[in-house]
Amino acid sequence: MRTRVPKMTMIKRTLVYTLDALLIGGIVGVIDTLFGRVLIGIGEVRTDYLLYLLPFLALAGILITYLNQTYGGKSQKGMELLFEVGEGREKDIPKRLIPLTILSTWLTHLFGGSAGREGVAVQLGGTVAHALRRKGLGPDASRIYLVTGMAAGFGGLFQTPLAAIFFAMEVLVIGRLEWRALYPATIAAFVASWASHTLGLEKFTQVISDKLSLSPQVFLQLLLLGLIFGLTGKLFAYLLGKFKQGFAKAFVNPYVRIGVVGLGLSILLYLIGTGRYSGLGTNLISQSFEGADGKSLITGADWILKLLFTVTTIAAGYKGGEVTPLFSIGASLGVWLAPFFGLPIYLVAALGYAAVFAGATSTTIGPILIGCEVFGFQYWPAFLLVCLVATRFFPALSIYGGQKVAKKLQ
Repeated sequence: MRTRVPKMTMIKRTLVYTLDALLIGGIVGVIDTLFGRVLIGIGEVRTDYLLYLLPFLALAGILITYLNQTYGGKSQKGMELLFEVGEGREKDIPKRLIPLTILSTWLTHLFGGSAGREGVAVQLGGTVAHALRRKGLGPDASRIYLVTGMAAGFGGLFQTPLAAIFFAMEVLVIGRLEWRALYPATIAAFVASWASHTLGLEKFTQVISDKLSLSPQVFLQLLLLGLIFGLTGKLFAYLLGKFKQGFAKAFVNPYVRIGVVGLGLSILLYLIGTGRYSGLGTNLISQSFEGADGKSLITGADWILKLLFTVTTIAAGYKGGEVTPLFSIGASLGVWLAPFFGLPIYLVAALGYAAVFAGATSTTIGPILIGCEVFGFQYWPAFLLVCLVATRFFPALSIYGGQKVAKKLQ
């Protein structure tokens, strides 16, 4: 006979959510810092010893596959598992997901794969929060804790708590916000951000001083830029899905798959750019805002090459994420597009940074806010316009295969 857990009063429930959100934010902020600082160090080592590490990318991939197939269990699903838990189709997130995902991502980056990092942060945040969830908080508690942890993971890694809150609230179901999670997610995101900042994790911010007058002509230009950036994000999502299907069909054995693709990647990543497209893509982001208005540092091929290398790396089975590469794709594409529109190069790069992310994830408010938190809130009308257009078309096409689309958008 099942024992009924008495429901809590509103005051007690609020107190529990407050204390748990503080705890989740603190724990996740510490883990984010450890993961992020080691990852930065790994990137520096890879840059210094690229010629010695890149040839072993295939072997690193085989090791990643072995670790996840042998010890991963359900945690191999990664982000998809979080979506399944959010929908109630799965009840548990194995705690081993955290060390396996972190180690696999470190290996991917050390040996030159092109991947991101937010996948780790969001997954570890969701795992920690899910492990700390309590009974007696109502039927939606599991989902609320999951969103709270995801917000903490994103906020702790990128130190953009406002973007983290709304990204976590809108990513589970396209076109629907999880308002019930707003209170604990806000606390956890800010605490995680403060914790990682205090512990020394670097935050990317870029001051741009360009002025933008929202004339009718500029308004139309921003709409067109939003369309281009959005379709670029959708192209990333589309190719990621197709490459995963193609690799799985061509190489049924996952060890052969990641070995063969990894070998090809190591050769091409060296021949094309000598490691320029390895790692997160933060080099492309920095170069988009440096030099003679970025012209001498970013080429018209940078965005598409980073896109193709990242899609190939993730589709082969390497671990990490997609968001930071999406930032670099958007920023470098913006540098290339700006002269055609006659708009400030740094500003268009900033808009691409946010809007390609929006298009690829089918999220709107989070990308608007990350643009504001990184580049300045004075540009919020521009970020609003490009991100709204970027997510308007093909909403069901996203890098997250487990996302559902709200009925009102179907």
